[in-house]
Amino acid sequence: MEFNLADLFEIVATTVPDRLALVAGGERRTYRELDERASRVAHHLLAAGIAGGEHVAVYAWNRAEWLEAELGIYKARGAVINVNYRYVPDELAYLLENSDAVAVIFERAFAPRLLAARRGAPALRHFVVLDDGSDDAESAAAVAALGAVSYEEALGAASLARDFEARSGDDPYILYTGGTTGLPKGVVWRSEDIFFAALGGGGFGQPPIQTPEELAGRVSPDGAQTVGVVNAPMMHGGGQWVTFISFYGGNTVVLNCARHYDGAAVLRLAEQERANSIMVVGDAMARPLADALAAPGASYDLSALAGIGSGGAILSKAVKEELRARVPGVMVSDSFGASETGAAGTVRDFNGPAAGPRFTIGEFVTVLDEHGRRVEPGSGQVGRLARRGHIPLAYYKDEEKTAATFVTDADGVRWVVPGDNATIEADGTLNLLGRGSGCINTGGEKVYPEEVEAALKAHPEVLDAVVVGISDDRLVERVAAIVTPRAAARPSLEDLQVFCRTKLAGYKVPRQVQLTDEIPRTAVGKPDYRWAKRLAESGDPALSSSP
Repeated sequence: MEFNLADLFEIVATTVPDRLALVAGGERRTYRELDERASRVAHHLLAAGIAGGEHVAVYAWNRAEWLEAELGIYKARGAVINVNYRYVPDELAYLLENSDAVAVIFERAFAPRLLAARRGAPALRHFVVLDDGSDDAESAAAVAALGAVSYEEALGAASLARDFEARSGDDPYILYTGGTTGLPKGVVWRSEDIFFAALGGGGFGQPPIQTPEELAGRVSPDGAQTVGVVNAPMMHGGGQWVTFISFYGGNTVVLNCARHYDGAAVLRLAEQERANSIMVVGDAMARPLADALAAPGASYDLSALAGIGSGGAILSKAVKEELRARVPGVMVSDSFGASETGAAGTVRDFNGPAAGPRFTIGEFVTVLDEHGRRVEPGSGQVGRLARRGHIPLAYYKDEEKTAATFVTDADGVRWVVPGDNATIEADGTLNLLGRGSGCINTGGEKVYPEEVEAALKAHPEVLDAVVVGISDDRLVERVAAIVTPRAAARPSLEDLQVFCRTKLAGYKVPRQVQLTDEIPRTAVGKPDYRWAKRLAESGDPALSSSP
């Protein structure tokens, strides 16, 4: 029995071939069309000499071809290498070299950057260019220098038949994760494991399927399929996962293909497509939705909308409450997970004004102490989030990080322990505190930035906030906050301290606050903590908000 990502998609495409699978900008694809174009991608790659198990990078903004390429690479038994489109040539060269990518499917505007990075990635041998409307001489010259073939011409010359060799549940799924610190690292999964850990396993809220053929019976009946707006970029795991969860249920994905995020535009898209759900990544995407709903004269027909869900970053309580007030009856929820764990749990919601989000967790998720033992529920002991069962194999080409993150306990059970600090409450729910790497040690007390950020964001004059620890002669570290105020507001340090003391213990209250027009975030909506730390350490209130 083989649970393979391409095989599973083909089962859905056979079951509902004429159902709308994807809306991406001006492009619309039925399951049949998406499947056939993905088969053409696969045949082109195989004809170009790319063998099963080899790695193919996709370097593009959100667009229909991203998913065609991803599915095509799976059909050819290759692994997709997700490329952050914000990388400069040195970062791009590192990723392409580290991943051993042999081919890249890329947008024409990225050709100069790719050409500059190619010198550092000698394994690259095949290039496929996507038309993106750019026609400048530099891009044209770079495309020619790379010897790239046109994506549409390649597909036009390739077969759409499903005459591929048998695939396996062991076929690779690789997800590069960069976060906000350190070099990106590739998390290597088996196809079967990522399907059950992150892609629903045949439908969340239902028992996992026991055979691939059962998936056909899990496809939404005609007239009951859902429509979901996906705002996360496909080069991020959260974007891929929510998209494939939808695909494996025979539902419709509406992909946000805008180059700049706009809350009002997202709501208009949801209105236009009669969306049942909107997927966001934390406050960076949810706050603009709330602001657009609150704008004078704003009016959107969201009568089909049932839920707004965040994945990849936790929503603050303030933003959740505002969305719930603006769209009554719509469920606003969080899920949490990581590139190394898959989907690990769903939110139970905030447990009071100062607490962090609490999540319900399944039998495969727990919290381990420093000796690899499960912490006692209700003890208040802080440990590290851990998952067993369907977990990754390793970090690609990194034995040291693999050994540190993937551990085997005294009973021979293998766990992935990515570094998130947490406690288990007496009722069995998980209280997620944050990454140990960002934990602030102030006067011997531990402060988790996420908890302070949530308190700050509840202040009526605060739009956004990021918290870091900076050196302090007396306390070792002190809590410093970078705050983006709402329009015309200028909250003082004292104002924010008084407010935070109603929600946090005194040692967690920021001792330093700097205001900025904007907090830089990664392409997937996570704060740039390196930038925030530089600003906080500089002590310069006038420093530009640019990284």
